[in-house]
Amino acid sequence: MRQQIISLDDWWDTPQGRHALAWQQSQFADALADVFGFNAVQLGVPELDGLLTNRMPHKWLVGMHQVADGCVADPSAPTHRACQMVCDPAALPFQANTLDLVVLPHTLEQSAHPHGALREVERVLRPEGRVIVSGFNPISLWGARQWLTRSVSSRPFLPRDGHFIGLPRLRDWFKLLSFELDRGRYGCYRPPCRTQNWLERTRFMEAAGDRWWPICGALYVVSAVKRVHGMRLIGPAWRQTLPARAAAAVAAPHCEPNRKS
Repeated sequence: MRQQIISLDDWWDTPQGRHALAWQQSQFADALADVFGFNAVQLGVPELDGLLTNRMPHKWLVGMHQVADGCVADPSAPTHRACQMVCDPAALPFQANTLDLVVLPHTLEQSAHPHGALREVERVLRPEGRVIVSGFNPISLWGARQWLTRSVSSRPFLPRDGHFIGLPRLRDWFKLLSFELDRGRYGCYRPPCRTQNWLERTRFMEAAGDRWWPICGALYVVSAVKRVHGMRLIGPAWRQTLPARAAAAVAAPHCEPNRKS
């Protein structure tokens, strides 16, 4: 039997895809509600509104597409965001050190050069800027089933377009690019079921998995901060003019002249 190729865009319409999308939406909503700044970008997965609860004034939804000239407009993109564009994730159309927040939902998995895309995020983020990454966890029940479908000719459970990146590998990339991992969460511990009915029946495994096998969730969401070591913010140099102090009086010895009697 010929293997059926399923894309990430089509996978969101499956029961397991809707479950994964809902879990990530709640995680991004909690993680980004109190992240402050001026400029935020979500790169990829327009089905997920990762910046929904964030209160930054300037927000962009950037689609992923390999183009020769860098970035092109996307007239078919939704208009509920401040700006819509499509570009190569390894060549973002933003100046260096200008963004406060970058959200990458499954972006690195779908990129042809994931490390280059993360390096580009490091370039556009300002010092102390934040990046949020979500992805599939290869060390999970969902990842195990996906591996089995690759070994035999059967219908895939997860999207085949892309390469899953484990959290240990992502942590090494963060360290190499001077990102500091400050928080993270695994989720979606239910078995790899294809029907909504069985996903509802196994709801109890979410609490059990979070307690007993926390690193085996099907998805992860992690946050990292860009650190610039040795950098010191310097304000304007104020020169304070102090009044000249009066010279301190020095007591001189006083000698009376000798008197002749």
